[in-house]
Amino acid sequence: MIAWFYVVVAGLFEVVWATSMKSTEGWTRLWPSVFTVGAMIVSFLLLAQGMRSLPVGVAYAVWVGIGAIGAAAAASVVLGERLTAAQWACIAIIAAGIIGLRLVTPPEAQPPHRATPGAPS
Repeated sequence: MIAWFYVVVAGLFEVVWATSMKSTEGWTRLWPSVFTVGAMIVSFLLLAQGMRSLPVGVAYAVWVGIGAIGAAAAASVVLGERLTAAQWACIAIIAAGIIGLRLVTPPEAQPPHRATPGAPS
């Protein structure tokens, strides 16, 4: 269950960095750039923690989905960007996919660990 928490919070940090990246103005503004990179680092670290016990494909899909939905919503609210009803419908399909993954993924979906080639068993 904690793995899902990590992935969801990582996705929220993805929303932060994806939205704040616009304020970097192509990485030409120092402090917005520092803030954005900091949010990226936190997002990646939390995603990595979630991937310790969730399958990579599931964790990554949920992370990207949360980021995509959140970035679209944040851009709409914070930046005044407008999406059409059809675009919001497509984003709703992404949300349905995230919910579906959560419902069909076992709570302890520990991925199999493979021995590193050349490492002692």
